[in-house]
Amino acid sequence: MPQTTSRSRDTPLLTVTADTLVAVDFGPRGRSEPRAKGPYRRLLALPGARAFTAGNLIARLPMGMFGVSAVVMIAGTRGSYALAGAVTATGLAATAVVAPWTARLVDRYGQARVALPATVFAVLGSLALLLCVRHGAPDWTLFASYAATATTPNTGGMSRARWAHLLKGDAEALHTANSFEQAADELCFMLGPVLAAFLCGTLFPEAGTLAGAVLLLTGTVLFTAQRSTEPPAVRRSSARAPLRSPGMRPLLVVCLATGAVFGSLEVVTLAFADERGHRTASGAVLALQAAGSCAAGLLYGAVRPAGSARSRLPWCLAAMAALMTLPLLAAGLTGSLVLLAGALLVAGMATAPTMVTTMTLVQRYTPEGRLNEGMTLAVTGLLGGIACGSAAGGWTVEHVSATAGYGVPVAAAAIALLVALCTFVLFGPSNPSTDSLPNH
Repeated sequence: MPQTTSRSRDTPLLTVTADTLVAVDFGPRGRSEPRAKGPYRRLLALPGARAFTAGNLIARLPMGMFGVSAVVMIAGTRGSYALAGAVTATGLAATAVVAPWTARLVDRYGQARVALPATVFAVLGSLALLLCVRHGAPDWTLFASYAATATTPNTGGMSRARWAHLLKGDAEALHTANSFEQAADELCFMLGPVLAAFLCGTLFPEAGTLAGAVLLLTGTVLFTAQRSTEPPAVRRSSARAPLRSPGMRPLLVVCLATGAVFGSLEVVTLAFADERGHRTASGAVLALQAAGSCAAGLLYGAVRPAGSARSRLPWCLAAMAALMTLPLLAAGLTGSLVLLAGALLVAGMATAPTMVTTMTLVQRYTPEGRLNEGMTLAVTGLLGGIACGSAAGGWTVEHVSATAGYGVPVAAAAIALLVALCTFVLFGPSNPSTDSLPNH
């Protein structure tokens, strides 16, 4: 009787079938190598990253809701778009003044100690505005209430400051983080107005403001509760103010001109759609522009572009100036809202890379310990540009035509490009030490 012998599972079995030798391997199958994580998965895998990102996104969504909600609420109850526009413009001007001081306090005393009480004060201002509108208070109370919301902290800047703290020394990962934050900005400004209009239209005029206040407070509480990722406060910084830092002022001019692109596009597109009897479709058309920017921002963050941020900025601005001619051509040559929407989708793809590169340079030029203040100055420049662009676009629409209004964003993008060329190319870098820094 043949004896059985023990055989290791790793030993192949050999047998003969006719004239063929067959080898069967009963060894365990080795696991395939896991696929490398993508740049965004690696980013969010950092300890605490998902928690503070989730809270920040909730707090950031109302940034795209408050303006639309205030206009709908005030115009719907008081019957005056002029009053609604004046109130929101006052709030914008107050924010431009107060926001840098709030950011300076955040740098000095920490995000949790400053952002949360500042948010509570801003939420009280929103609720006061809601009550004044609902109960027919005098017009001056609307201005005072909305001005109180200027203490709203720059949630996007605080999130970028956390990434800069967590990824210090890793330029490639910081580039991905900045791209992610810019895509998040675009997403919030794309969804915010849609959500605000839906709430105000289906529930009651004050619903958008009320929901925005709740989301802002909830998101800020969740965000500031993540203390492990909060950058350390710098009580006494000997560094100069960001506004006095070499290279910062030209960047703020670029931000101002870029903001004018955004502000003019919004007003002119609303007027163009209204002229053709499709006012309700204007929100969807503008959302396509934001969607193009969001997609481009995510793609831009997934790759590592060549060269330094200083050398890339003029190219990004040149692309934006060139693509901004597409809406002008679509509106002027065809007059079709559908083709205009496609042109805005493509044109929007240049804005996110431009903003990512600009914010990277702002971080480079901002002195140590004053990052929130530096980025808030950039946001203030954008807000000022949006206000100027809205005014210029509205004037052109009223005195010339909505089609001609699309020349305003082209001119604004060209100004931004000219400033960048003069600052970083024709006359050399404003801060020569950045040449030795790793590329962003």
